[in-house]
Amino acid sequence: MKSPVVLSLAAVMLSLSVGCSLGPSPTSLSMYGDAHSALRPMAAQAPLAAGEAEPGNTESYQTISENPFLAPLNNPLSTFSIDVDTASYSNIRRFLNQGTLPPKDAVRIEEMLNYFRYDYAQPEAGNPFALKTELSEAPWKKGHQLLQIGLQAPAVAMGNTPRSNLVFLLDTSGSMASPDKLPLLKQSLRLMIDQLSEKDSVSIVVYAGSAGQVLAPTPGDRKDVILKALDNLEAGGGTAGGAGIQLAYTLARQQFIQGGNNRVILATDGDFNIGASSDAEMERLIEQKRKEGVFLTVLGFGTGNYKDSKMETLANKGNGNYAYIDSLSEARKVMVQELGATLLTVAKDVKLQVEFNPAKVAKYRLIGYENRLLRAEDFDNDAKDAGELGAGHTVTALYEIEPVTAATAQEQSLTYTDTEIKDTAFASDDLLTLKLRYKQPSQDTSELLSQTVSAQAKPWSEASVNLQFAASVAGFGMLLRDSAHKGDLTLSQVKSLGQAGKGPDKEGYRQAYLDLLAQAERLGL
Repeated sequence: MKSPVVLSLAAVMLSLSVGCSLGPSPTSLSMYGDAHSALRPMAAQAPLAAGEAEPGNTESYQTISENPFLAPLNNPLSTFSIDVDTASYSNIRRFLNQGTLPPKDAVRIEEMLNYFRYDYAQPEAGNPFALKTELSEAPWKKGHQLLQIGLQAPAVAMGNTPRSNLVFLLDTSGSMASPDKLPLLKQSLRLMIDQLSEKDSVSIVVYAGSAGQVLAPTPGDRKDVILKALDNLEAGGGTAGGAGIQLAYTLARQQFIQGGNNRVILATDGDFNIGASSDAEMERLIEQKRKEGVFLTVLGFGTGNYKDSKMETLANKGNGNYAYIDSLSEARKVMVQELGATLLTVAKDVKLQVEFNPAKVAKYRLIGYENRLLRAEDFDNDAKDAGELGAGHTVTALYEIEPVTAATAQEQSLTYTDTEIKDTAFASDDLLTLKLRYKQPSQDTSELLSQTVSAQAKPWSEASVNLQFAASVAGFGMLLRDSAHKGDLTLSQVKSLGQAGKGPDKEGYRQAYLDLLAQAERLGL
């Protein structure tokens, strides 16, 4: 076997796609119709957004082409990977708190939705998650409906988590010198270290002009040793990120805990700029280590040269999650309150596939998840990577639906093919069939769950707190993106929805969201 190539991240694969924006295969079979349809066209890959940042600002974001409305006669299947990343929301908050609206491509609505936890029922014993759906009127478009799909993973107390083999991979390059980077990084990791015990192991690898190990594997209860190594770190030099990642993964494999949580935790502003590697080499490195059982968590810090596009790609390829730390309170959320979700994966490669009944649905649109879309045939392909679900995680997705009416009931007419709706579809009360595939963390073969959703929508006045708050967050994202699909939505309506959906809010995150809406209003949104 050839020895691994030492890599850097000089140009981490903006072209790499987590999931192609494609529709169903021509051979896809529909429960509700005999469809002979062409592939949905792939969304064009636009260049990175530029010109929206301040002069000299080199922050980069992957261009997002919003999901369009699709007709189920031609596109009966909507398939996507779950996403538990939260970086976009806290990054948006950073922009707003600094007195400016965020670049449109910094706004990923799925990450805004999944920043918050929702009151979904806990799964039954032995199940990795519970599945919840709710259908109501769409508050921003008369005649349309809003479908909420929710997944709830079981919560696990830190004392019940398996042993952890953690390798902190820390960027100590010169670009990390500002207070919101390395100093905040140190404070943040102290919070995580406080949660660890003697059963856990911590190592520290740093990279600047070169990469090196500054802390050998140390039991989690030796906090004095770990914190001393952390406190001694200083910023300076270039960013040999690829060499650092290679060293961190090597160390993680040497200390591998069978049945435990083996994870590299990368903390950086993403500004990798020393070394030579191709996008393909980096993809192979991250995926190889994922298959060997070492997962990757990415924590982003700082402003000005922040490389969001790189870090999202890394986390997606590494079976991990991605958070942006803009304050010590955000660090506490990620490192303390949600640490179990970070350290314990309860299901991997989780995919959703929705088949819409064309007798009930004229058009539908998945809100967000643009870079998580999958081909229809990827759903049954266990070799296709998808998102991971951690302990206590909730995952929320929203579809906007245009129901069939007398005005929309006419079938599409195509020149070379005929598409017909089955008689059973007209007789059925089903709006759609929802399928979910997932793998146990140690397994390579997926399991399938399936359920139908009734076409009976409740009036908006009866919508749950969950749906009202999710609608507010999605609406805020559409306003920030100036979405073509925002309908008659206003910021005032978004605020009313958020207030109605605030609920108990024990941790104060929803009130903080309402405060953020007020800040956006002051900025003229």
